[in-house]
Amino acid sequence: MKISFTRKIILFLILPVLCPVINSCEPLATGFDDVEDAVLYTRSSVVAPPLPDSTLKVITWNIRFGIGRQPWFGDACGNNTVFKKEEVMPGLIAIVATINQLKPDILFLQECDVKSNRTAYIDELQYILDNTYFNYAAYVPEWKAEFIPSDGLGRMDMGQVILSPWPITDAKRINLATREDQAGIINYFYLHSCIVTGNVKIPGFKEIPLLNIHASAFATDDTKKKHYEEFKSELDKLNSAGKYFVAGGDLNDLPPGSDSTDYCYEDSCPGESFHQPGDDPQHKAGSNYTNENEWLRPIYNAYKCAFPLSEYLQNQAAHFTHTTRPDHTWDRTLDYLFTNYRWRTGSAKTHQEFFSESDHAPVSAEFVLIKE
Repeated sequence: MKISFTRKIILFLILPVLCPVINSCEPLATGFDDVEDAVLYTRSSVVAPPLPDSTLKVITWNIRFGIGRQPWFGDACGNNTVFKKEEVMPGLIAIVATINQLKPDILFLQECDVKSNRTAYIDELQYILDNTYFNYAAYVPEWKAEFIPSDGLGRMDMGQVILSPWPITDAKRINLATREDQAGIINYFYLHSCIVTGNVKIPGFKEIPLLNIHASAFATDDTKKKHYEEFKSELDKLNSAGKYFVAGGDLNDLPPGSDSTDYCYEDSCPGESFHQPGDDPQHKAGSNYTNENEWLRPIYNAYKCAFPLSEYLQNQAAHFTHTTRPDHTWDRTLDYLFTNYRWRTGSAKTHQEFFSESDHAPVSAEFVLIKE
């Protein structure tokens, strides 16, 4: 996830002006409870779901709100803020084509826009449902506001999704810790990281709890560490209850022991300087993972990653899933799948061939189903 607000906005002066303009002083940005119901979606025309025999193919993918590798002001040194429909649709069509080619049984998406101004008010989730074989989806917003007065963003509704051919039950949004390294008024309009959870019951097999997380990308304090602890706490609850889960998402951190942990130079934009005397800050937000490199180890130690740490360390580049630069190859790993049961041996894949569809590569693995 790359959404960097380096431009300061004096919203205290803007807000009193906005209320009369919009004829309402209803909250402009959405506040969240600790736990809320997810928004449930259904395909326009439900189709008969498949019946797996022994495994369930799961994919996690950050789709960069459907704009492919186009420049955007919040990442990759872009200047664009909002996109026209004809600029968004090619990216969405490519995402749908990738999903239909890879054919996951369960799909975790991050950064899916729902009627946001920046993506021409397209309901990207409904489009994906209606143009793939999935019947159901559970959606939770992590960035939602009726009007963001910064950079022309306007209405924003972006979040995480679980997609399934089978009904999703007990779907929830679990709020994660709020950043403490930025002003409260900025937090008000900023995204609020979360987890979407739900259960899927396939006939003949035990019910499977599903969890999809999108952790903070740009926090410069210990917010990300709190997110991993909160994520693990949810997994621990299921594990203690004897339930076998599938979990994953964009954790925005590197596996422990990664060779490269500082990407300030790689991610820097023209005119930016880091690591030099007098630079303030010394590091680009979201690009230096050095002090965070052990934060994911407790999850690795407790549960089974689709790519075991030993396998990753033998050939790190083969598992890279992200880069901020549209014209550069993948250069770091941020996306993960975990379970407390079993992955089919040799089934895990990092689909690095899908480069133009997003700034993240899809990651897949086959979960071994448990018969009733």
